[in-house]
Amino acid sequence: MSSHLTPPVSSRDHVQGNKKAPLTLVEFGDYQCIYCGHAYPIIKQVQQKMGNRLKFVFRNFPLSEAHPDAYNAAVAAEAAALQNKFWEMHDTLYEHQEQLDWEHLFLYAKTSGLDLERFKADIEEESVSARVEADFESGVRSGVNGTPSFFINEEKYDGDWGGHDLFDALNRSEK
Repeated sequence: MSSHLTPPVSSRDHVQGNKKAPLTLVEFGDYQCIYCGHAYPIIKQVQQKMGNRLKFVFRNFPLSEAHPDAYNAAVAAEAAALQNKFWEMHDTLYEHQEQLDWEHLFLYAKTSGLDLERFKADIEEESVSARVEADFESGVRSGVNGTPSFFINEEKYDGDWGGHDLFDALNRSEK
């Protein structure tokens, strides 16, 4: 197992922020994980503080044995991505992570402005589940063993992500 991001960030990834930023933060996350839920507002704060200096990437790492709705939530996010609404769905899932059953996932799709018939068809597409599985495999190959897991400029970050620690680590990596 590596502590280096495998594969590296590419055009296939979901990217938020300046695509040419000097810093890249990758999160492997699980929409039902309470720790990922705690990290969600911290990431938002870090993005706000870092501005154009940061590119944020999210990859799915659903821990289905511990979180039975995590895989379906990841599929829903990927189906939303096919309608260019990945980040809207991503945020909604973290903001409502205690309700990730299919009934709620369809409600979130509707409130995100998705075409529901297309969403219904897309969640059944093999390419959508393959995308979730490819993200998961990427995490395994990169040494991820829990969520959330972070990589700064493609190197695994094992420090504390709470408080100012992640922000400070990003600042140190920029120099």
